[in-house]
Order: sequence, then C-alpha cells, then structure tokens
Amino acid sequence: MAAPSTRQTLIDFCLRRLGFPVIEINVDEDQIEDRLDDTLQLYQEYHLDATFRTYYTYQITAADVTNGYITIPSDILYVIKQFPVASSTSASVNFFDVKYQMMLNDIYDMSTFGSDLAYYEQLQQYLSLMDMKLNGTPQTTYARRQDRLYIHGEFSTQDQDLKEDDYIVLEVMKIIDEATHTQIYNDMFVKDYLTALIKQQWGMNLIKFDGMVLPGGVSLNGRQIYDDATADIERIREAMRLEYEAPLSFFVG
Repeated sequence: MAAPSTRQTLIDFCLRRLGFPVIEINVDEDQIEDRLDDTLQLYQEYHLDATFRTYYTYQITAADVTNGYITIPSDILYVIKQFPVASSTSASVNFFDVKYQMMLNDIYDMSTFGSDLAYYEQLQQYLSLMDMKLNGTPQTTYARRQDRLYIHGEFSTQDQDLKEDDYIVLEVMKIIDEATHTQIYNDMFVKDYLTALIKQQWGMNLIKFDGMVLPGGVSLNGRQIYDDATADIERIREAMRLEYEAPLSFFVG
C-alpha cells in the first residue's frame, strides 16, 4: 500500500495522509474521483515525466484529401515537426543525385586518404542549409482540441504535395497511458497534488458550517482547511513548473 499502483490505492493513500480513518474526511467519492482527474490532467499537460518523444506514421486516405487535414490520436499532446513529405518515386535517390555523389566521394576520401571528420561535418551542414533554403520544411498547425493536423500544402489525388496513400512521419510528444504504466500513481507530484486537492474540497464542503459548535464544544473551521490546502496547491504547482516542466522549444532561423 506504500506504493500506489491503481486509482483506488492512490485515493486511499491520500486519504490516509489527511488523517483517515482516525479523522472523518467529509468528501464524496465522486468529488475525489473528479479531483483525481484534475490531478492527472495537470500532470499530463505540464509534467516532464508524463510524456515521451516518439514518432507517428500515418498513411493519407481519400477522406484526408477531401477534408484537407488528418486526424491525430487524442493521446498526442504536441506535434513537434513533420518530416519532409515525399512520394515513393521522388524520394528515391539515383546515381546522378547530388547528395549521392558527394557522399560517395566523401566516404571514398575518408577510407582512402584518412580525411578528418571536420570537412565531412562542414559539408553536411552546407547540404542542410541548401535543403532548408531551397526546399524548406513542411509547415503544420496542430489543433489539439480538434485532434486535427492541418498541413499547409496542396492535397490532391494526383500531382500535388500530399496524395492519397502517401506516408507522413511526425515527431510528437505522446501522453503516457496511466492504465498501462501504473508508476504514474506513485509519482511524488501526483500524490502531493491530489492530497492538496482533496483537502481543499474537504474545506470547501465544510465552509458553510464554519463556526458551528458540535457536541462537546468542538467547532468546525472549514475556512482554515481550505486556505491551508490552497497554499499547498500554489506551492506544489510552482515547484512543478520550475523543476519538472519540459523546457520550451525555440525555432531560430
């Protein structure tokens, strides 16, 4: 029980941190489930450990050509870039291709005359610069709440940038599935943040009884519980944004 691995064991862990069963926690089960959903949503949106970089391949269909966009799975958080689109015929490299000839000569020089890697690296950078200036990179717009990727090019059935049955490759940030990778429930941020949210909900439920005196002279102080939990939430969110949020990516050029 010390290492939560399911939603319920995580909830039980947080309730024990708040004093249950010694103290009655006046929060409904549905409210706790809602707070857990809020915790996981924030965790997936901002925490570095909640996503991973991967590649997504997709084959364009006739419906995509008609719509002018492709549908992206909802577990993809960000689309970082799209690799250059090329059909099977135009992507082939023949004997007279410039890159093929330069690569052939460079490999021959390096294996025969022992050329250093500095010249080879400079040549590759030069080729990349030419490719960026002459061809550029595909421009896309990812509408996450629509699960759509708009590619700024020409969709057509023939002789255009994107055609039916073409393949595209995207570099994306994908959300880790908590149902498969249950280590998420044992993350320090998830445990601390869910505890604070449940505590805040507890205080919110008791605020309307603030000052009420119970038998034995005990008075309720829901406002204090709520304020303490709110301070904890702000502290945890700030620490997460400063220490665990993925760094911003900048495009320079």
